[in-house]
Amino acid sequence: MTEIPSKFRQPTQASGGPLKRYWQRLCNAATGIGAGLLLGASPLIATAQDDHHIQLPQLGDTSSGLVSRARENELGEMWLRMFRSQVRTSSDALLQQYVENSLKSLAEYSPLEDKQLDVVVVKNDTMNAFAVPGGVVGVHTGLFLFAENEDQFSSVLAHELAHLSQRHYARSLEAQRNSTLPTLAGMLGALVLAATAGGDAGIAAMTATQAAALDNQLRFSRQNEQEADRVGIETLAKAGMDPQAAGEMFEQMLKATRYYRRPPEFLLTHPVTEKRIADAKLRANRMEKIPLRDSREYHLMRARIRVNAEATPQQAVKRFQAELRGVNDNEDAARYGLALAQTAAGKPDTALETLQPLLDREPDKDAFVLARADVDLSRHDYTSATKRLQQAVDKNPKNHALIMGLANAHFKAGNYLAAERILKKHSRVRRKDPAVWYLLAETHGLAGDIVGVHEARAEYYILNGVFDKALQHLRHGVRLAQNDYQTHAILEQRMKDVIKMQEKAKEL
Repeated sequence: MTEIPSKFRQPTQASGGPLKRYWQRLCNAATGIGAGLLLGASPLIATAQDDHHIQLPQLGDTSSGLVSRARENELGEMWLRMFRSQVRTSSDALLQQYVENSLKSLAEYSPLEDKQLDVVVVKNDTMNAFAVPGGVVGVHTGLFLFAENEDQFSSVLAHELAHLSQRHYARSLEAQRNSTLPTLAGMLGALVLAATAGGDAGIAAMTATQAAALDNQLRFSRQNEQEADRVGIETLAKAGMDPQAAGEMFEQMLKATRYYRRPPEFLLTHPVTEKRIADAKLRANRMEKIPLRDSREYHLMRARIRVNAEATPQQAVKRFQAELRGVNDNEDAARYGLALAQTAAGKPDTALETLQPLLDREPDKDAFVLARADVDLSRHDYTSATKRLQQAVDKNPKNHALIMGLANAHFKAGNYLAAERILKKHSRVRRKDPAVWYLLAETHGLAGDIVGVHEARAEYYILNGVFDKALQHLRHGVRLAQNDYQTHAILEQRMKDVIKMQEKAKEL
């Protein structure tokens, strides 16, 4: 997959406009106002046996009137644009697809009413996950490094979905009787700091809170965390996953606080104690025992991240070779990771030899097909790569990772018109995916469609909250499309849309 250059990943650093000014206001607010439900920096105040003593607000209480669902969605969209503009996100389509599918599957068993979610995968080796009003769920790639199996990984996602389903954001506003900006500011500021400057900066932003406000927020967030634990474990069990995984994951986190210089980012907002672990285990013990499922798919994704987590591809090769020589419950994942590392190290022939046993057993599996195509691309055998990926897409025409792999292979082969045709169609399906628009813009340029370049770059910048640059590209597109009435009208309407987005950004 083509990596997005830093000048595109971090657009607001080189541009002004209302959204950048809004970001500055958010950062200022984050240092003076508590992070609301994000803070959660105290242990639970009741055990599982005491649940009935805690009087939590009902979903239909006055908080529903204080912050409407439509307003939450609007704030969530703006928040995500701002977050993308400041944080390095993953452009790995296979990983993105896996996280999206995992959340979609869990959401089906969650009390979440609106199951349409926006998923952002943050390219960061720290362990963190978060949920933001409006259905935004974020996952750091480091979560895969900490969670030992898919059920543990899913327990964290289920917990975050619980925060959304119980509308803890709206409840926090009801509890504070405060404005929208400060709470959202604390949430955005702390999460961006955690994903960029590290946990110490995040702690500084969150602990600079006024004492009285902090006390109120902590009391409420303890209840939020307890409720999210309960609802998350129930969701996990309903989805056919082991409810014990939640307690196991908490134990993993607690160990990290003992053996690491700095605790995982997740613990800064979701503190774990022995009591919380015991509560999670007690809840799980009351449920029907579910056998541990085969989570090979999870381990394949974990291998992808572990390859990139090593300092060099050569070090990754050594790590996976050692795993294959030893006793390993996840041999397929170790073999897959080794093949990826060998390809990255410039050894495509060795990589193919490593990968072949997996292909012999499952020739149509998307992860293995993409790995095989990467070997072809490394050999500059573009014909084989595109043919192989086209056959895979024909069998699975809705697979996002395969489609992006095919488009990227055509792009590298210089088949720009073919790549353009694939990406134009795919952009209508994944209109909110910045990686699709970025590659489409590059492809349009090399295919000679200059108007298309401006349109695709505008969409990319819109999704990253850089409205001034989006307008620049739209204006260029409008000028060049004078003789194409339909395209001219579409671009003019999009300009109006962006101007409205700017105005809303000023209001926030």
